Amino acid sequence: MLSFGCLCLLLGLGYWLRRKLGFLQRLYLPASVIAGLLGLIILQAVDVPEEATAGWGKLPGTLINIVFACLFLGTALPKISTVWKSCSRQLAYGQIVAWGQYAVGCILALLLFGPLFGLPDIFAGIMPVGFEGGHGTAAGMAETFDRLNVPEMKDFALVSATGGILGAIIVGMALVNWAVRKGYVEKKARPAFDAEELSGIIPGIRRPSAGKLTVSSDVIESLTLHLVFVGLSILLGWLMKQGLLLASKGLPETGQEIFKSFPLFPLCMLGGVIVQLLADRFDRDEHMDQGLMLRIQNCALDFLVVAAIATIRIDVVAQQWLPIVILILAGIGWNVLCLTVFARRAFKEAWFERGIAEMGQSMGVTATGLLLLRVVDPDYETEAAEAFAAKQLLHEPFMGGGLWTGAAIPLLAVYGGWPILGIALGAISIWTAVLFLMNRQKSPGLHSIDTEPVFRIFPAFGKR
Repeated sequence: MLSFGCLCLLLGLGYWLRRKLGFLQRLYLPASVIAGLLGLIILQAVDVPEEATAGWGKLPGTLINIVFACLFLGTALPKISTVWKSCSRQLAYGQIVAWGQYAVGCILALLLFGPLFGLPDIFAGIMPVGFEGGHGTAAGMAETFDRLNVPEMKDFALVSATGGILGAIIVGMALVNWAVRKGYVEKKARPAFDAEELSGIIPGIRRPSAGKLTVSSDVIESLTLHLVFVGLSILLGWLMKQGLLLASKGLPETGQEIFKSFPLFPLCMLGGVIVQLLADRFDRDEHMDQGLMLRIQNCALDFLVVAAIATIRIDVVAQQWLPIVILILAGIGWNVLCLTVFARRAFKEAWFERGIAEMGQSMGVTATGLLLLRVVDPDYETEAAEAFAAKQLLHEPFMGGGLWTGAAIPLLAVYGGWPILGIALGAISIWTAVLFLMNRQKSPGLHSIDTEPVFRIFPAFGKR
């Protein structure tokens, strides 16, 4: 209990610092990130008793399963065809950005980091895991890295995630100012967020409900019932993992290693999809409430991020600081290139708005993308917000901590960087061709779906 109390103390201090220090407010950093960095400093500077941090190292690997299990719970799933009509162009562009991160990482690992620094090809996946995946995914991959005998990669990925979110805000805001001067934005940009928004306090008259109680507490507490649904999703994910392990026994040893190293949390996400599909079909009383489900998800995520960042091994990171810095800068450069060159060719309208949202999400988190979008489109008047929200439903299950993210690291460890580079370049070519074909056709416009729940599906670090 001492370690839990210390973790809560760090979160409280992180929130207090976020409210009191103006520069932290202007960086729009979540309190959990600030708390994690504070904990990292304290643990490096002070000889903290071991019992005060007991279990912190294992906590992220457990909580990430809860985060991903909640991802699609509590919201009716729209038809894939409907979502595709709303976001096909945004999805194609987002896929190019995401696959490009793997291509950049592989090129650097094969041509620079391997020959000069002696780093393994698996290092190529560090930047995509940190950027597209975020802190949650980086921490959740710890067991995979341990199994592949490269535990230090978790520390590198967490540093990459921190560099990504800082780069998204700093470079993103610089690009916003550039776009405003050049006249690339379609609506009047917001000059700054007011003090109320920066502080994070919601005024009493505008405070939303945290969720709705769907059952009487005389029978079962509503929050308990929601945890039951989360647990069932995780159980389904575990059963799928066992099925993969059984199926892999007939494969060569390299194939078996890929399945053994595949993390659990993407399968928990699929478990959540199955539970939600069953609820859509059979639960006429609608027992699941998306507000309560989001509270569970975000709570798990806050504690995950604090524990993950605070336990980064600085001595390990210091040994390879130069390759990590190069990798982060290269990732930022790729995202800037996509926004300034590719986005204006990918989108016929609101190209900067749609591109800056994608840049924020692919370097930081979904909330970062929405924050940058709000600066240039304060009232979500362009099509960017709807396309971006709908696109997440098809993008996140694969790239943002999803199935490909879970598979890429074991594949890099088993087959090396060249095959993964080929896969990444092939995927970029395919999605570029999709964009080219869509550009040759008359744009049908957006087919509206209810995207308001989508903004709540993906929390600040949920892709992640």
